[in-house]
This record gives sequence, C-alpha cells and structure tokens, in this order.
Amino acid sequence: MTSRDDELIAFIEGLSPRARLMGVDLGTKTIGLSLSDVEKRIATPLETIKRVKFTPDVQHIKDLVERYEVGGLVFGLPLNMDGTEGPRSQATRAFVRNLKPLLPLPVLFWDERMSTMVVTRTLLDADASRATRADAVDKMAAAYILQGALDRYERIAADAEAAHDEAEYRAGLGLDPPPESGDMDD
Repeated sequence: MTSRDDELIAFIEGLSPRARLMGVDLGTKTIGLSLSDVEKRIATPLETIKRVKFTPDVQHIKDLVERYEVGGLVFGLPLNMDGTEGPRSQATRAFVRNLKPLLPLPVLFWDERMSTMVVTRTLLDADASRATRADAVDKMAAAYILQGALDRYERIAADAEAAHDEAEYRAGLGLDPPPESGDMDD
C-alpha cells in the first residue's frame, strides 16, 4: 500500500460517520464543486462558482459546507503529466493554505490529471451544446475527482476485507497464512 493510500484511509476514517465530502476543482476563473452522499460512495456535481476574489469565493464555499454538513474537502491537484507539480499545483496548495484558517476542515489533495478532458469528452459524446458544456464541465470535473478518491477508498476496503476473510478461512483449515509479497523463499 502506498503512502497516498494511507493518507486517503486516514482522511476518510477521521471524518464523522455521516459527514459528506466536497470535491473541489479549482480553476483560474471558476471553482467546480461536488458533494458525496453521507455514506461516502457517490459523488454528485453541485455547482460552479465564478471566481471573484478569495474572500467571497471562500465564503460561498463555507456556506455550502455548512448547508450540506461537509466534513472534509478533496481538492483536485493539477499535476503535470509526468506526475510533478507545476505552477497550477502550487497555486492550488497556496489557495488551501489560505483557506485553512477560515475553514478548518481536513483537506486531501487528489490527482486530477485528465479530469477536465474526460468530462469534456463525455459531454461531447452526449452531444451537449457548448453552453451546456461550459456550465457543467467544472462541477462535473469536481465530481470526477471526488469519485476517484471514493472509488480508491472502496477498493482498499474491499481488498482488506478479502485478505481478512482469506486469513480466517485459512486459520479455520489450520493452514499458515499466505506469504506477504516479497517474502517468498528463493
């Protein structure tokens, strides 16, 4: 398991049981927002904020956080295609640093590479008009980012449950537990 997975587990398991997550796709002109259900399984596009200035943008997010009882934020981190961080990633991290004192919620950064492209392609395939695409793409990208984190968490939980079940089964048969990967004898 990677440290990114450990970070995701700690983030989600540190939340109140029925707290929602908000996905955030921070752009230079807009902020796309999405919301999870209370079981943290499904992300739904919420809205797109036209950016004005930092303080009113944050106030709008705070109002939505309170209204929907959000317990944590998942920010899309715009990495370069090679996985490195560039100016957009730095701007996102700076936004979150400035946000923290005003909205002290846990934040998880999630790789957002290709999210806008995938959502735009989906809207084009659905024959959405240019106006519809412009209105929907940012909040749908936020949902895509949040759903990626939720799906990864579900996969980790399912893998852990399967390993636990296998260990119980093997113990019931009196078998030794399976070797950890990398522990195989040569």
